[in-house]
Amino acid sequence: MTETVTVSGVGATASVSPAMTALERKRNERIEVEAVEEAELEASIPKPVGYRVLIALPNVEDTFGESGLIKAESTRREEYILSTVGSVLDMGEQAYSDKERFPTGPWCKVGDHVMFRANTGTRFKVGNQEFRLMNDDSIEAVVDDPRAVSRA
Repeated sequence: MTETVTVSGVGATASVSPAMTALERKRNERIEVEAVEEAELEASIPKPVGYRVLIALPNVEDTFGESGLIKAESTRREEYILSTVGSVLDMGEQAYSDKERFPTGPWCKVGDHVMFRANTGTRFKVGNQEFRLMNDDSIEAVVDDPRAVSRA
């Protein structure tokens, strides 16, 4: 493919080599495959039932801050297990429906960042993302900025 561009009376001709279009085609195919894989992973996330709440945990960094030191696998695993903040993805149909236990209504909603005890809920992974499935009354607080909260 050849394209001619003229700017202020100066003309230039640029051509795109067939290798470039092959690279673009290969990149687009890879993007499509990744999109299909991501959709399949998303479809495999369990839907909470009853009074359960589905929480996505933040991804744990592989290194220690600016130092760039790589964390041991056991350290990364411990950080996941001891996570106390996550994002509400979904709720079961009975979550926060008990008017006696929740007279003021739900404590949180889908999309909120929430705080909970470190070992609360059923832990599981889908792909590289870790989740927790927990009872509605296990939510202890709604957090405006999850990056500002760290475990003591």
